[in-house]
Amino acid sequence: MGTPLGDFIRAKRDSIQPELLGLPDRGRRRSPGLRRSDLAARAGISIEYLTRIEQGRDRNPSIAVVNALADALSLDPSERNHVSYLSKVTAGACSGHAQPAPPRRDVRPSVLETLRVLEPGIAMVTNRLGDVLAHTSAFESVTSGTGLLDADNPNLTRYVFTDARSRTFFTDWDDVADEQAFDLWLAPSVDNSEWFTTELAPLAGLDFTCISPRMPRPSGRGGMDPWSGSVKRWSSLRTCGDLCFRVLSVVGARLEG
Repeated sequence: MGTPLGDFIRAKRDSIQPELLGLPDRGRRRSPGLRRSDLAARAGISIEYLTRIEQGRDRNPSIAVVNALADALSLDPSERNHVSYLSKVTAGACSGHAQPAPPRRDVRPSVLETLRVLEPGIAMVTNRLGDVLAHTSAFESVTSGTGLLDADNPNLTRYVFTDARSRTFFTDWDDVADEQAFDLWLAPSVDNSEWFTTELAPLAGLDFTCISPRMPRPSGRGGMDPWSGSVKRWSSLRTCGDLCFRVLSVVGARLEG
């Protein structure tokens, strides 16, 4: 069974072309990316040890080893922070970390009024962590049976990465997953973003931890949202076809409908 750290390292290794690191092309191979032997050599560790880390058989590599792997993979600062948290999750070092105060779930009256005007349209409001803060009655009707609103405090990000039904519900699941992972980097609260990421990684597994290597990094929290105005598709049994929805960003929340 893999670990968040091992999954990340394997995914990042698979995403790197050897020539980008100045390594020779050794011909065709069974899997893409950087060879395990090349990464081990660059990090100064044995192939066997790297294999144990990637396969989850070594859950507590030293800080020096984690840093060496980060150097060998040429991780950028955001990815280094990410892999540092994944190493803590894998080692179980985050279990005693105090949860920060949850983000506010209240929605401004002007946004609620927008939802009221949109009725009977299909729309919801989320924050950057994916918490579903408000929605129209039509949205509840369309999502009935999908599991999205089943939790006491529904969360779109958790649903996408931990509920298999989301792959059927979201026709463009890959795009939605990328968007939700990217949003965590734009969350206004660093503490809440890091806590949520740490809690979600063990539950979501490979689907979540392996998105990080392919994701662009924002210049800072609260920065530009590349998905604002984008169009996504839902698969709806109630309408016997796909529904399209557009993502709009407002200060402190996101309106999707």
